[in-house]
Amino acid sequence: MDRRKNYDVVFSGLKNGKHKFQFEIDKKFFTLFETEQEFTEPELVADVLMEKHTTFLEFWITTKGTVRLVCDITNELFPYPLENEIRVLVKFGEEYDDSEVDVITIPKQDHAFNAAQLIYEDVMLSIPMKKISPNISEKDLEILNRFSPKEEIEEEAPVIDPRWEALKKLKDKN
Repeated sequence: MDRRKNYDVVFSGLKNGKHKFQFEIDKKFFTLFETEQEFTEPELVADVLMEKHTTFLEFWITTKGTVRLVCDITNELFPYPLENEIRVLVKFGEEYDDSEVDVITIPKQDHAFNAAQLIYEDVMLSIPMKKISPNISEKDLEILNRFSPKEEIEEEAPVIDPRWEALKKLKDKN
């Protein structure tokens, strides 16, 4: 059985208008994707608001909760609050197409839209590149800066071929 089906938003049979769905996002959710996570212990909720129109669907997916990140400086785990929202327009066509940024086309015979990939991307894009624990003090940062290697950029004078230098002197005489 495809575990991603647990994240289907079934729209067939629903009246036009707004409909709410909610999904608990935990460790099992991320096993659906074959990537390595940069966090542990996700405790997230994805609230999906779908507005059904006659010819298209609008989705607002809000992800809230916490994950535990490893601090880049101290290697300690710390809770990181997440909250993000994305909006996607789903239209009907001949085949699945997600090549547009905010528009996804699904086959017109589909009766449900799977939100798993969007929820996954929403969470992954909310994780900061630089992970610094809020418990790091200014003193810790000063010590880190003091012992970090310093990059000195030295500009070297360009080495000029002596033959060109001799030609340049001849030119300057004229």
